Amino acid sequence: MTTNLNWWKGGIIYQIYPRSFMDANGDGVGDLAGITSKLDYVASLGVDAIWLSPIFTSPMKDFGYDVSDYCDIDPMFGSLADFKVLVDRSHELGLKVMIDQVISHSADVHPWFEESRQDKTNPKADWYVWSDPKPDGSPPNNWLSIFGGSAWKWDSRRLQYYLHNFLESQPDFNFHNPEVRQAHLDNMRFWLELGVDGFRLDTVNFYFHSEGLEDNPPVPAGEPKTMGAPHDNPYTYQRHVYDLSRPENLDFLKDLRVMMNEFPGSTMVGEIGDDFPLKRMAEYTSGGDKLHMAYTFDFLNTPHSPEYIRKTLADMNNIVGDGWPCWALSNHDVVRSRTRWGADEDSKAYPLIALALILSLRGSVCLYQGEELGLPEAEVPFERIQDPYGIPLWPVFKGRDGCRTPMVWDKSTLGGFSTIEPWLPVSKEQLPLSVAEQEANPDALLHKVRQLIHWRQQQPALVNGELSQLDLGNEQLIALVREYEGVRLLVVLNMTSEEQQATLTADVADVLQGHGFKSTLDGKVLTLPAYQAFYAKLS
Repeated sequence: MTTNLNWWKGGIIYQIYPRSFMDANGDGVGDLAGITSKLDYVASLGVDAIWLSPIFTSPMKDFGYDVSDYCDIDPMFGSLADFKVLVDRSHELGLKVMIDQVISHSADVHPWFEESRQDKTNPKADWYVWSDPKPDGSPPNNWLSIFGGSAWKWDSRRLQYYLHNFLESQPDFNFHNPEVRQAHLDNMRFWLELGVDGFRLDTVNFYFHSEGLEDNPPVPAGEPKTMGAPHDNPYTYQRHVYDLSRPENLDFLKDLRVMMNEFPGSTMVGEIGDDFPLKRMAEYTSGGDKLHMAYTFDFLNTPHSPEYIRKTLADMNNIVGDGWPCWALSNHDVVRSRTRWGADEDSKAYPLIALALILSLRGSVCLYQGEELGLPEAEVPFERIQDPYGIPLWPVFKGRDGCRTPMVWDKSTLGGFSTIEPWLPVSKEQLPLSVAEQEANPDALLHKVRQLIHWRQQQPALVNGELSQLDLGNEQLIALVREYEGVRLLVVLNMTSEEQQATLTADVADVLQGHGFKSTLDGKVLTLPAYQAFYAKLS
């Protein structure tokens, strides 16, 4: 059997949030053994890979995105032996395994930071970003933390400030130091040698800062704000010129790619939160010598009109060039797409047409756990909120707990997730949509998602093809042409609640079936009912 080393290109990656997927040991928190027990279900969806959010040793102030040991598993999730079992079982089922890498910052209890903060002369004194105060004692500049307030925290031992783009307990590494860069390359090599197939790189454009520590300018009036934070967050008032997306980052990504190339078939997807995300994606994924792929917040945001989607795709084509996007509608950081995009739409039909959109685009796809069930955002009462991002900004921004509640496997009180009350409450609204309930209902969304994914995986033009857009004279429709090895595939999507019609300008050679959608083609006139899609080969 030949191995497809470019499996990631056009691949579908199923994102698992380990704390909330399956609790095997009955402590109310998901774990690696729980994930392994559900891998047959994941494989049944027809996806290519799983991506695990952080499982490393951590004080869990930001739920694993604050790492205190980059080469071990947090006991909450199990052990390295449990991880090896998970990798082996995944590979038996034909699933690749990707894990998060959170290397822009560590936990403040990481031994490296504990050493660095002792004084200005220790071997790791320059491993993090330290700076003297201004003469009046105030922070070095105006940089802000995404999680609120200044990005600088005073340390009374060194009589200096350290940089933290996120929580105060997440000090930023100094990537200008070659020892830091090498340490992180060594960490990642450890996991690759253990059998991991790839990495999702958290905040991949945050690694370097400007050594001049210049103030960021304000966003000019009328210009777009960053998509990386809610617009009521002061962080979005600045144009982030000096604190992220620095040109030096490209050289580190090239070094990282050289190491990845030693492990054929491995891959990297970067998360880009930036003022100009598509420009950054083009920089980071073009040329085949940096990231394999990257995702932005274009579809993890609230706008979703046909006009917005068409403009995003046009911008992607014009700006990204030979770079490779990875599309997502939901993840562990944003309101679930059924609620964010589909609140005013048909709750049964809309999730499928939304998935049809990203499964029809040029790029790879991330599918977040529960998305295949059409789960809405969960309501978490304030007294159960865990997310440190949500507590200070409540109630305008409720944090990220609503998309992180436990996976619902059956309709019992705890959703089959655990035997005790879990770390976040199980959503009563989600229980009727559980895996067991949908497996038993032949008309359920889960079966339709499976059908669509398995069908899509058999269409080389949808997996690998170039993309162009067609104007069918109906602004409510999204019309795409995917072209690969001489095959031209037409995709028309009606993401609205009304029936739509259009006259096709291209000649249809074959109307494709098997994807589960309904449409009528009478001569050249295409009729698409609400929330339906049309796929055809063109002459």
